[in-house]
Amino acid sequence: MQVLVTGGAGFIGSHYVRSLLGGAYPAYADADVVVLDLLTYAGTLTNLAPFTDDARLRFVRGDIRDPGVVTEVMAGTDVVVHFAAESHVDRSIAGAADFVSTNVVGTQVLLQAALERGVSRFVHVSTDEVYGSIDEGAWPETHPLEPNSPYSASKAGSDLLARSYHRTHGLPVCITRCSNNYGPHQFPEKVVPLFVTNLLDGRKVPLYGDGLNVRDWLHVDDHCRGIQLVAEKGRDGEVYNIGGGTELTNKELTLRLLAAVGADESMIEPVADRKGHDRRYCVDWSKIAEELGYAPQVSFERGLADTVRWYTEHRSWWEPLKNRT
Repeated sequence: MQVLVTGGAGFIGSHYVRSLLGGAYPAYADADVVVLDLLTYAGTLTNLAPFTDDARLRFVRGDIRDPGVVTEVMAGTDVVVHFAAESHVDRSIAGAADFVSTNVVGTQVLLQAALERGVSRFVHVSTDEVYGSIDEGAWPETHPLEPNSPYSASKAGSDLLARSYHRTHGLPVCITRCSNNYGPHQFPEKVVPLFVTNLLDGRKVPLYGDGLNVRDWLHVDDHCRGIQLVAEKGRDGEVYNIGGGTELTNKELTLRLLAAVGADESMIEPVADRKGHDRRYCVDWSKIAEELGYAPQVSFERGLADTVRWYTEHRSWWEPLKNRT
């Protein structure tokens, strides 16, 4: 079996690759892995360092928008797990063009190549942000897509393309939509690594608005296990929400991070709210639980402590990335 992982040098994609090659997914124990990644600012080969000499791993530096490259790496592929995306909301507000090009056009190029090569499974990894904002309750997979940022709009577009390739051509596509991820190897522009690394450097943390925006937190290991369940047993054409089960306001998250590094509230710097900032996200993940047996296994307390410890011990990983951006 050959698995093509796009964006496999990024945060979530590399965790999936390391887990697969490390034996965490027995059904794919004999799989070869091809990683396709452009190595933009958020991707780094150090994320794959434990397996760079493993004969089962082949790395290709290339763009998912390039039909020639995509056609070449798709040869012999049985399963595609598509992580590659521009993903930071603030960057999409500053400039949306790369998000539309990569997330929409790039996904279409991959879908077309997968169709032509006859792959047996295409897992399209998306986000809960495509649903918009919800004041109470939780979104089921059938909720209309109401994205509010250029990033989430571009992901919604890619979701609809993936769905269309299943409905029109019969391509065996599944879509996953996750809540906010955290864990090691996350690029230090996202809130958890940004705040932790700022605090480790004695710098204040920028808290948007009143700090009462609510997010559900999902450890990257639980997310990748959910994706693997979908890759192995998901029904063609279906969408599966993947949640973590820990809802916190941004202020509550910030206070936990301050406590984890021994800082106090004087290290909080209130900043103007993000444009179009969604108030609350929450996905109903009962479908993947009931159909595929998914349940989060990493408690937020343990996951957050492990994450803070990892950044504390891996300054050599994050400091060059932070300095570069």
